[in-house]
Amino acid sequence: MAHGDITHIDIPVSDMGRATEFYGSLFGWQIAEIEGFEGYPMWQAPNQVSGGGLAPRSEDFSQPRSYVEVDSIDETLEKVVAMGGTVQMGRSPISETSWWAIFTDPDGNTVGLFEGSV
Repeated sequence: MAHGDITHIDIPVSDMGRATEFYGSLFGWQIAEIEGFEGYPMWQAPNQVSGGGLAPRSEDFSQPRSYVEVDSIDETLEKVVAMGGTVQMGRSPISETSWWAIFTDPDGNTVGLFEGSV
């Protein structure tokens, strides 16, 4: 993936079993939990590209969220703030080699950032 590519999409759900059946049947996605990410089943499209996950719906997470790969989350968040956006969650680890963060753009859209390799 290159800087600026959308690397992942989280879909908020209130019933994990129902959502797994719905998206699996609708799009032919293979949906399964991965070791180390229990409670967060990830989906893989028919083209074998891992595309995202199903996450519990909450007050703070009620709409799908796309994640964009960047070279540096810290530098990107500095630009977000300078350009009128706000940081919702700073750089946080996913693994030893990857991190994520969340910001809101000036129009109120929530976007995730990804740095590293999984």
